[in-house]
Amino acid sequence: MLSPKNVKFRKQFRGRTKGSPDRGNTLSFGDFGLQAIECGYVNARQIEAARVALTRHAKRAGKSWIRFFPDHPVTKKPAEVRMGKGKGATDAWVARVKPGKILYEMEGIPREVAKEAMKLAARKLSVKTRFVERSK
Repeated sequence: MLSPKNVKFRKQFRGRTKGSPDRGNTLSFGDFGLQAIECGYVNARQIEAARVALTRHAKRAGKSWIRFFPDHPVTKKPAEVRMGKGKGATDAWVARVKPGKILYEMEGIPREVAKEAMKLAARKLSVKTRFVERSK
């Protein structure tokens, strides 16, 4: 699973997930991409599951990039524990996604294969996405 090697603070506030990203909203590396169209959290398991679906459908041809990283800790208290006694332990690492953020990129494969691979990857994610391609 993806997670940071070290962090300055173990626990963070939830914060807000609205607005558009100021960076990472255009294709930088590949010819085809998967772009988020809504706000939300995508956890490390979902990111890995989508990556596996992407590379398997493309039969490991071409090259792919993951353009986001789960650097935000989500805490959770254990089941059947009373309220109080502080904040729970880190349960998962999530990436905060805003509309317009490019999540995955691919190149070196035909358009139809890339589109189907992105469609399979999108099913693994918890945010709505769309297929984008570089304008020639």
